[in-house]
Amino acid sequence: MNPRLSQLHPYPFQRLSALLAGSQPPTALPHISLAMGEPKHPAPQLVKDALCANLSGLSGYPATQGTPALREACADWAQRRYGVKLDPAREVLPVNGSREALFSLTQCLIDADGGEKPIVISPNPFYQIYEGAALLAGAEPYYLNCEAANRFQPDWDSVPEAIWRRTQLLIVCSPGNPTGAVMDLAGWQKLFSLADRYGFVIASDECYSEIHFGEPPLGGLSAARLSGRGLERLVMLTSLSKRSNVPGMRSGFVAGDAAILEKFLLYRTYHGSAMSLTVQAASIAAWNDEAHVESNRAAYLSKFAAVLPLLRGELDVEMPDAGFYLWAKAPGGDDVGFARALFECQHVTVLPGSYLARDAHGANPGRGYIRIALVAEEAECVAAALRIVEFIQTQRAAIPA
Repeated sequence: MNPRLSQLHPYPFQRLSALLAGSQPPTALPHISLAMGEPKHPAPQLVKDALCANLSGLSGYPATQGTPALREACADWAQRRYGVKLDPAREVLPVNGSREALFSLTQCLIDADGGEKPIVISPNPFYQIYEGAALLAGAEPYYLNCEAANRFQPDWDSVPEAIWRRTQLLIVCSPGNPTGAVMDLAGWQKLFSLADRYGFVIASDECYSEIHFGEPPLGGLSAARLSGRGLERLVMLTSLSKRSNVPGMRSGFVAGDAAILEKFLLYRTYHGSAMSLTVQAASIAAWNDEAHVESNRAAYLSKFAAVLPLLRGELDVEMPDAGFYLWAKAPGGDDVGFARALFECQHVTVLPGSYLARDAHGANPGRGYIRIALVAEEAECVAAALRIVEFIQTQRAAIPA
């Protein structure tokens, strides 16, 4: 067996299941899960229609590079969204969702055969695939704590020179998971300057970019354009899962540095990760339509408007820049204990923030927070919020004066 497998940590939801095992929540209350970031809104009818109309695609092997029509649809969307003109043949590559692409891109990019062990810089808290991909590629993760004092942004100036010299890949998640924070142009420009100086690749995970509340978040492609530079050392990853409510389709694309994508295409040809022709046809329909995305955003905004006023009286929580998570401080600072007790008393599941982060630089930046995913329908989210409020008030009343 690959000895690097032993370095992998349990996924946050495995830890959550273990935490809640043996609990006996009130069965009179239906379970409401706000733990997993799995979109629950209905898939767009136009996507379902396109899938049904193209079932003949199941009878053929797809090309790893995808059809010209899909690459052109992705490039057209990127131009509308980011104002960047991409070459569909060289700067766009369809992938089976951003999770698969993040993992395989890391395997493609990391050179672990040199002298010093390579480093992958990751935000902390983070999406766990960043860490697992780095470890299995033979790299060492280096975590940059994203804390409230720095607007939940990484502090690039805190990274030692010796770490920058070993860095081969840096992963950005903007809008962030779990904080919802968006990196501004000054942050991007500092990062571009560092990449130019040290030669590492920037992987920009932007799977939450289309869940926003009026002002589209700045992305890596548009930051490069506004900075008057090309796409060298930059790969943007995006997905239809959150944008179009089709997580089961496993469809997205990467765009950026043509030289990197050429090698990535070679890797993927051997990796065997071509997208079904049927899914490609449905993906074209999704990327070409914005009406369903606007409706999706409106539904999330309505949920935030309904839930936040209820929670703010009892939780330290604010509206995120983008995304569908609330990153709230757990009363008393015990995120794990709060999550377990909430489940036991109110049959509501949230995710402890410490499960999404690692101890680094003397702190776990997720400790003391809970992640609340507003993915269920609005009435269910409101019901969960009311139960959370009741739970906190009951717990407070039980503490002796």
